Amino acid sequence: MELEIARKRVCDVLDAPRSTIYAREAASMRDQGGVVITLPKRGPKTDISDETLLMVIRQVIDESPFSGEGHRKVTAYLRRKKKVFAGRKRVLRIMRANGLLAPQRDKKRRKARAHDGTIIPQAPDLLWGTDATMAWTKNDGWVWAFCLIDHFTAEAWTSVAKRGDRFACLEPIYDAVTDRSGRVDADLARGTALRHDWGPQYTSGHFQGAIRWLGIEDSPAFAGEPPCNGCAERFIRTLKEQCLLARLYKDLEDLRQAVIEFTRRYNQEWLIERHGHCTPREAYTAAKESRAA
Repeated sequence: MELEIARKRVCDVLDAPRSTIYAREAASMRDQGGVVITLPKRGPKTDISDETLLMVIRQVIDESPFSGEGHRKVTAYLRRKKKVFAGRKRVLRIMRANGLLAPQRDKKRRKARAHDGTIIPQAPDLLWGTDATMAWTKNDGWVWAFCLIDHFTAEAWTSVAKRGDRFACLEPIYDAVTDRSGRVDADLARGTALRHDWGPQYTSGHFQGAIRWLGIEDSPAFAGEPPCNGCAERFIRTLKEQCLLARLYKDLEDLRQAVIEFTRRYNQEWLIERHGHCTPREAYTAAKESRAA
């Protein structure tokens, strides 16, 4: 026997919020193509429908050379490459409804930490950060990957070596000095500080002597405080997600070529939100032009 009872009355009896019922109904309504059908939006109509925007979003995700990018970068790509000027929250809503958001870890509560300063300087070449990680190869086993990051522009220099010693960790630094000055010589990097952790490579006499010869000021992170070296730590995460863990590499040379190619693509194509979704190279060029003016 079916009774016609108002939904409001049922929700009042069950002490259930009607908003939840409506939201679940909207989320469960799908057409034959699997696209979520949302209730009609209030307000003025947009130039592009949600269905069309979803198709363009999927194109942007498929065409991107990177994986796991969130709605902010997708919004930026829509504007840069597709000339589609959709609102960020609208893109977020459509991506969330269609399962296109990057996976996120569950947020866990922790005590507040007094990291209320900044590690981002006001210009390039004032503060660099360096760090290391390891990757597995089929023939050569574990190998080392080193990186150097400009804290302002987010530009990266990388190297790969079988032994992660005091000599190997200097390679990205020499590459950065060469990139900036055209050669490696005494005092060419004067005015630049170098942030690093307390690994034995970075505290060795050879490493410390080499950066002093280049004119670089030593600026180690506080012990047990990785946010001090956060720029290099963040790049290491990106390097792992986009390159080191993307596939199994045959040997050291195979991994080296992959890291070289990724670093080139990162500097030229990776979008940095704090630079208005410009690439690291674009940020450096803009800073040089601003300083020249």
